[in-house]
Amino acid sequence: MPELGPIGSNCLANARDFQIPVAAYEHDTKSEWKLYNKFRGQLFRGKQSHTPFDVVAWEGRYYPYKYDLGRFNTIGTISYDHPDPSLNTVLTATSNAHPGTAIADFVIFPPRWLVAEDTFRPPSYHRNCMSEFMGLIHGSYIAKEGGKGGFQAAGASLHNCMSSHGPDLGAFEKASNEELVPVKTGA
Repeated sequence: MPELGPIGSNCLANARDFQIPVAAYEHDTKSEWKLYNKFRGQLFRGKQSHTPFDVVAWEGRYYPYKYDLGRFNTIGTISYDHPDPSLNTVLTATSNAHPGTAIADFVIFPPRWLVAEDTFRPPSYHRNCMSEFMGLIHGSYIAKEGGKGGFQAAGASLHNCMSSHGPDLGAFEKASNEELVPVKTGA
C-alpha cells in the first residue's frame, strides 16, 4: 500500500478500499498487436505478436490499484478555525532524502459539513513548503467559486513552493458576511 498521509494507514483512506486487479493471462500468439504511444506531440506505433495485457502477478509494494474517492472518510473541525488541509491526504509520496517530508500529497475535499463557529471557513491565506497542484472533479470550491475567473469542475491550479495564495475576493467577501450555520459543501 502507498503511504496514506499524516493521520495514518488505518484511518481516512482504508486499505480495504483500495482495489487491485485480479491476475489474468491472455495467451493469444496468433494475433498481431499494434501499440500506439504519443510523445512530444508525435505519434509512434509498434507491433508485437503477444498481448500487451500479459501481466500475471505483482511483487513488492508497487502494483496497480484503484480507489473510490467516495470511500474517503472526511474529518474536520467541530469547533472553530479551518483545519490544516493535510487532514484530507489520500496518498503521499515521501522523500528519501528528508524523512518526514512529503514531496507530493494527493489531497481531496469531498462532500462534508462545515460547522465551525466564529471563524473564516475558507482556507486562510498561506504559503507551502512544497508546490500545491489542485484539481476540481465536480462541484465548487469554497475559496474560488465558479464563474468568470473562478475554479470550475475539470479545472486545476498550481501554487509553487512558497507562493502566497488563498481565497479570491468574491469568496473572501461571501465568507466574511455569511451567517455561520452548518452547511454541506462539495456535494
